[in-house]
Amino acid sequence: MISANNVTLRVGKKALFEDVNIKFTEGNCYGLIGANGAGKSTFLKILSGQLEPTKGEIAITPGERLSFLQQDHFKYDEFPVLDTVIMGNARLYEIMKEKEVIYAKEDFTDEDGIRASELEAEFATMNGWEAESDAATLLNGLGIDTELHYKYMKDLTGPEKVKVLLAQALFGNPDILLLDEPTNHLDLDAIAWLEEFLINFDNTVIVVSHDRYFLNKVCTQIADIDYGKIQLYAGNYDFWYESSQLLIRQMKEANKKKEEKIKELQEFISRFSANASKSKQATSRKRALEKIQLDEIKPSSRKYPYIDFRPNREIGNEVLTVEGLSKTIDGEKILDNISFTLGHDDKVAFVGSNELAKTVLFKILIGEMEPDEGTYKWGVTTSQAYFPKDFGGEFDSDYTITEWLTQYSEEKDVTYVRGFLGRMLFSGEDGVKKVNVLSGGEKVRCLLSKMMISGANVLLLDEPTNHLDMEAITALNNGLIKFPGVLLFTSRDHQIVQTTANRIMEIVPGGHLIDKITTYDEYLESDEMARKRQTYTVQTEEDD
Repeated sequence: MISANNVTLRVGKKALFEDVNIKFTEGNCYGLIGANGAGKSTFLKILSGQLEPTKGEIAITPGERLSFLQQDHFKYDEFPVLDTVIMGNARLYEIMKEKEVIYAKEDFTDEDGIRASELEAEFATMNGWEAESDAATLLNGLGIDTELHYKYMKDLTGPEKVKVLLAQALFGNPDILLLDEPTNHLDLDAIAWLEEFLINFDNTVIVVSHDRYFLNKVCTQIADIDYGKIQLYAGNYDFWYESSQLLIRQMKEANKKKEEKIKELQEFISRFSANASKSKQATSRKRALEKIQLDEIKPSSRKYPYIDFRPNREIGNEVLTVEGLSKTIDGEKILDNISFTLGHDDKVAFVGSNELAKTVLFKILIGEMEPDEGTYKWGVTTSQAYFPKDFGGEFDSDYTITEWLTQYSEEKDVTYVRGFLGRMLFSGEDGVKKVNVLSGGEKVRCLLSKMMISGANVLLLDEPTNHLDMEAITALNNGLIKFPGVLLFTSRDHQIVQTTANRIMEIVPGGHLIDKITTYDEYLESDEMARKRQTYTVQTEEDD
């Protein structure tokens, strides 16, 4: 068990947390949620001991081991991958290294023998002989191939390092596991593996995530941070949302009844307070009036943007025809003879482990890249808006936010443009902020404003939820569900894919395409699709 006792954290004069008292018990997975800036990551750092609270203390059951997901992706660059994972259990790793030093001695003494014997006993108690195989199992589950296990961390890509650090946090069955955004940079297969791992994990887990499907799948309780307080709710994220909304509705309804009663009492007192025969009744009602207290309904610190994509023109029957598209990059076949046709009702989610393939296809379709072979043709009634995965170059200017968005609007009226920014929570002085100093989340909201103001009837979105908080992701999800045009998108957010797409296209290894009209969950459950993916994998290996 881990608990926070009267924990307060002040940053300057502002209290980020005030007298927080909460217990996290064994056998539960807690989803720690709250608006951006509420202090989710900060609270995890306090729990892990990386940050000292201004007041109060963190208590851990004696003898229990705490593990947390490291955020510094370069910290272990000079260590082999397997060693990095085993470091998740610091004591076990210390024993392994001390044993190596002792056994490497040429002048092995009796004292060395005694010490080695002590270490071997402790090593065996900690299941040290299974350490490497356990680490390898975690790495393989997260999609790190065996050939990478003995490489140095510096030789891995960014996403691969993230998976290794996650394996490090999971290693050795920690008693308390703290995970800050563990699904970031994970592919859907790795996320699914992590979900199953946490579902079957018997100890205490506290996780911060913007992935609603993930929270629904793994969480048994939700810890909601709002206004420096943390409130526990039993159940997963959806249950928290329904419960919190129901509580607010009940408080409003109770207040409404109280207000009606107050009005009734005030009217009686006003009518009969001067009437001698009714004076006792009026006095009695005054006392009753004084006892009525309205519940304080504090508005949430959460702010939801309003995302509404409205096409300027209705789309026709001919939307997009793709024939024989192929593309090779750095000697690797990214797309191989891709062909498909889109209709006016299609909402297509592109899935698959090769993220580059999906991005390349989008760049070809939007005209930013040429295919090696094949053609594509957009229908004459279509207009496209594109959300790029890498959008850094979009903001390399000294424009203010208002100036930046105005250049993409047919209507140049400032009030009109600011209306779109206001929907995305840019208000007042925000309009004169320079775009080159915006945060990742602010840039994403600017790009979504650009897509809304375009009036396009075809939207192409490549991982649009990166950098967004839960509220913005929910708003985007609702906006995509309502959009009456054609969608082509990629997303790691399972809930967005499941609730939005009616057609799934998977680009499998080798650049081939599997195309199926279905929901995402049905697609994942399809044995036929699993067999096809395996067939393409085997075929690719034979071609190599």
